[in-house]
Amino acid sequence: MKKINPEIFKEEAQIKNGKYIFIPVQEEIVTDFLDKIKYKIKKFNKIYSALIEIISPVYPQPFFDARRIIRNEIKGKKVIALNLGSGNSDFGNDLINVDLLPYQNVDVICDIENIPFKDNSIDYIINIAVLEHVPNPQRVIAEMNRILKPGGKMYCFIPFMQPFHASPYDFQRFTYEGMKYQFKDFKIINIKSIGPTSGMLWVVQEWFALIFSFGIKPLYTLLYLVFMVVTFPIKFLDVILQYHPMSKIMASGFGVFVEKKAD
Repeated sequence: MKKINPEIFKEEAQIKNGKYIFIPVQEEIVTDFLDKIKYKIKKFNKIYSALIEIISPVYPQPFFDARRIIRNEIKGKKVIALNLGSGNSDFGNDLINVDLLPYQNVDVICDIENIPFKDNSIDYIINIAVLEHVPNPQRVIAEMNRILKPGGKMYCFIPFMQPFHASPYDFQRFTYEGMKYQFKDFKIINIKSIGPTSGMLWVVQEWFALIFSFGIKPLYTLLYLVFMVVTFPIKFLDVILQYHPMSKIMASGFGVFVEKKAD
């Protein structure tokens, strides 16, 4: 159980199995066969993280960015930092993991549209591939703005060119201009285009599975997994291509680095 000062919460929590609980605990609801597999693997954090970073079609730049930020700006410093919408990921003891679902590594269980931290209480937020899964991203962004201290910083990654991936919900994507609008109430330090090859590769994998499955869904899932395993090395072209000035046209997503404006 991570040491969390309960005074940073705006309301009282139920504490169970080392977790601070603010909502009724629920298990993830998934109906798709592939999502069921993903949900089971998520319980094994190191295996799931390795699969995402290596075999998935998405170049893992957001995880590289997050680790660099933690190493340079959070680790060993007297700051309060959140991994918001963490799933079962864990970047170490310097971050508090916050999620809707009771994964093993989650420290605080809550609805991130109503984050239970006090105003101006958090120094840093890491938020990776979460906002596409919430129905009201502006509400979540406003909550993140509320809980950050003036001058507090946030790194957020949101997909652009990615196929539908529910697990169990998937609501939206954002362009480069859309990212600027979503984070207009912050001081935007940088918006980084991530994964133009990844943006192409995932779509191509899904397209080949669609063509050669002849409308048979189990075959589609099998072929998609086969094409993923066979073609994933292509994504590492993004080591170079994500720095192309036009990469934002077909980026897999965008990483935005922002700072809360002073009052």
